[in-house]
Amino acid sequence: MQFKSRDRCLIIAEAGVNHNGKLELALELCDKAKEAGADVVKFQTWKTEKIITRNVAQAEYQTTNTGIQESQYDMLKKLELSYDDFRKIKRHCDEIGIVFSSTADEEESLDFLIELGIPFIKIGSGDIGNVSFLRYMGSKKLPVIMSTGMSSLADVDLSLSALRKGGAKDISILHCTTNYPCAYEDVNLKSMLTLRDAFHLTVGYSDHTMGKDVAVAAVALGASIIEKHFTLDSSMEGPDHAASTEPADFAELVKAVRRTEFFLGDGVKRPTEEEKKIAEVVTKRIVAAKEIQEGDILSADNLYVKRNDVGLKADQWDFVLGRVAGKEFHVDEGIII
Repeated sequence: MQFKSRDRCLIIAEAGVNHNGKLELALELCDKAKEAGADVVKFQTWKTEKIITRNVAQAEYQTTNTGIQESQYDMLKKLELSYDDFRKIKRHCDEIGIVFSSTADEEESLDFLIELGIPFIKIGSGDIGNVSFLRYMGSKKLPVIMSTGMSSLADVDLSLSALRKGGAKDISILHCTTNYPCAYEDVNLKSMLTLRDAFHLTVGYSDHTMGKDVAVAAVALGASIIEKHFTLDSSMEGPDHAASTEPADFAELVKAVRRTEFFLGDGVKRPTEEEKKIAEVVTKRIVAAKEIQEGDILSADNLYVKRNDVGLKADQWDFVLGRVAGKEFHVDEGIII
């Protein structure tokens, strides 16, 4: 999957952990993502024991959104799906015609996902600077999409170097503000352009805001990838549901992105076929300002520019000045050399 050559934005429905640890909900998320028009439905794959120690506290937003005070370990353990679950999810995605992907949080899960057939490696913001894992991911030689929340430009540079040292070639980077939800004043969307200009890579936006406006603005600025958290119901229990987009709203986001792409066009500045027709009646041409006799010198004294259906266009003014009239011209008659 070469993102640099895509002719439209890749839209990722970030199902994440919004399955609440239940396979049936994960399968329904796939169905709804497909119906909403997403290109990819993406999950997260991990073995809890391999990514976190037992006493790490929840992030503030996780406690707020779940209403439960517990360790991150306990929270993640309840949300963990088995490899067999992911095999079923992948098979279901293939059947309904949506691309399956998942973020691996450790090496074993990455190896499993690659064996399962993910088309690209997605790196979450939490692994920015995780040099050894980034090198391992790079060694898989798959396209990479890396989110850059909680990081500086120097952090991104370090992470890109690690990926490339591992062997990664096709890398895309997503601007991201890691908060759930992200306040509008924290979006800083121009950072996406800073990433593009600093690293000369395909860029996109991982959107944690509410609504579709910021994602649409990102596409207008040049985002080639949009990732948006996706849920069946934002009122469900779980750490990410409250900051995620429900199917109907996600479908509206997809439509808005596609409209924006349509408006952007191909970037070639040229008159449209309709403009060419209009130009025939509104284009200004060089006409005689007074009676001109054959042999007269054409000058600003005897020429004028008006809308007319005959005569040289106004952009030929300098070409006409100083030439000898080859015939008689009446007032308002178009000048032809």
